[in-house]
Amino acid sequence: MTAEKRPEHHRQTSQQAADRPAVDRPRVRLETVDARSDGQRLDNFLLRELGAQHDKQPRALIYRLIRKGQVRVNKKRAKPMQRLRPGDVVRIPPVRDLRGDPDSGGKPASIPAGWVHRVEGLIRHEDDALLVVDKPAGLSAHAGSGYDFGLIELLRTARPDAAALELAHRIDRETSGLLVVAKSRQALLALQAQFRPEGTAKKRYLALCHGHWREAHLRLTAPLRKDQGDGRAHRVVVDPRGKVARTDIERLGTSHAGPALTLVAATLHTGRTHQIRVHCQHAGHPIVGDSKYGDRALDRALARQRPGLMLHAYRLTLAHPDHGGRLTITSLPPDDWQPLLDRAGLRLTVSDSD
Repeated sequence: MTAEKRPEHHRQTSQQAADRPAVDRPRVRLETVDARSDGQRLDNFLLRELGAQHDKQPRALIYRLIRKGQVRVNKKRAKPMQRLRPGDVVRIPPVRDLRGDPDSGGKPASIPAGWVHRVEGLIRHEDDALLVVDKPAGLSAHAGSGYDFGLIELLRTARPDAAALELAHRIDRETSGLLVVAKSRQALLALQAQFRPEGTAKKRYLALCHGHWREAHLRLTAPLRKDQGDGRAHRVVVDPRGKVARTDIERLGTSHAGPALTLVAATLHTGRTHQIRVHCQHAGHPIVGDSKYGDRALDRALARQRPGLMLHAYRLTLAHPDHGGRLTITSLPPDDWQPLLDRAGLRLTVSDSD
């Protein structure tokens, strides 16, 4: 009897599925980019189109769709940072509203209350056009790559009434320091132009490196290339076929006691992935605590527990997107740097004019 009922049950289920509203069966969308999105990054375009900015979709899902090639621009695979131009056709695959679909298993990113309470204390500057935030090490700039939330999701959660909050640039998850967040589309475009390689924004970092740098000033120009194979995390390598990269190094001090260490200031003139970390490694002075490009044995000789990456984005100089005036913001590195600096006899002072 059970076997006789199965066909009928199957027919009912199929009919029920056919009777569902079309909204339950999302389809491929082909969106043509207009002037409003000229110059916008593909990931930000999708975040807006799919509602991730308003918590309708998990942001990590959107980056996964791009990575797997399900999103296409003009019928070609694309990367999250690809800039769109008017007339480009973006293929957006079928995506349910995972935040509200009870069958999907999708849940809103859970941001611990402790993080939300910290937000206001992280802000170093705010006006009508932008925020400058001092990002802690270990917090991603945005969700994705296995992380449910990043700084931008944290800001949007803490300020649900904000009309628009968008990252103007990014720094590595392990790197601490200053990040600029735009409060409007107009401010975002103006800031992004400044953070491009040909732009006028100046980014200066502090790094504690192994060994003693001989040169007081050094320009590092080794070309860099991303190297990512199947099943392993990407690395950046020095390669003559890589992209042009320039990092200027200024020696601020060398250790007077204990292990050989040098505190340097690094000024970026290009924004390649992991640029300072790879350039320092290539120069023979890996950054302390760098789990990807550093020296594990040297790190462990400094402390029983390997320190975190000692790279800090400490000074930003840019033109204000509204009135064009010069804006310089500085930030001291995290407190957990101080014990190692003290052991090495290194003193650190940071000013807006250094």
